Amino acid sequence: MIDQFTTITDRVGKGFYSEKRSKFYAFAHHVTDTEQIRELLADYRCEYHDARHVCYAYVLGAERTDFRSNDDGEPSGTAGKPILGQINSAQLSDILIVVVRYYGGVNLGTSGLIVAYREAAADAIRNAETVVSQVEEIITYTFAYPLLNSVMRIVKEMNPRIVAQQFDNTCELKLAIRKSEADNLRSRLGKLSFDR
Repeated sequence: MIDQFTTITDRVGKGFYSEKRSKFYAFAHHVTDTEQIRELLADYRCEYHDARHVCYAYVLGAERTDFRSNDDGEPSGTAGKPILGQINSAQLSDILIVVVRYYGGVNLGTSGLIVAYREAAADAIRNAETVVSQVEEIITYTFAYPLLNSVMRIVKEMNPRIVAQQFDNTCELKLAIRKSEADNLRSRLGKLSFDR
């Protein structure tokens, strides 16, 4: 079970590459869903409306199975794939890299384009800050007030993040814990009800 992955922080990593007067500006963003990606791409297309191409690639999720690359009019496989290749070689997820190209008047050829997009993306990754992110599971546990001390002892020992809590005659805790430890927490809390 994969319960952690490497991603980048919210600070945008910026990269640049220039070849035969063509300029390639790269931007690495931390993203968590395709809606966020669509909004960022729309912003880049608007901001760089005078650029010839706005190419990109992204990878989402701990399993890294949700990914896409786009050449935006460049010859097939010369832009999106090299960008995606850099994301994959860095083993990153929850990341979008956008590379904006301003054409310099000289054709670079397919190998030149591949190198340019690859180097711009690599520069953006180098200038981004990577972090290891945990995949969490949310557990909601409802219990009678007399069990509070026993429940809080387990919470202290296993150290899940308390997302929400409500204490009354019937209490409820919403806990976020690393996915690999979720079954153990669920089991320990479940035993409390039967031990009484």
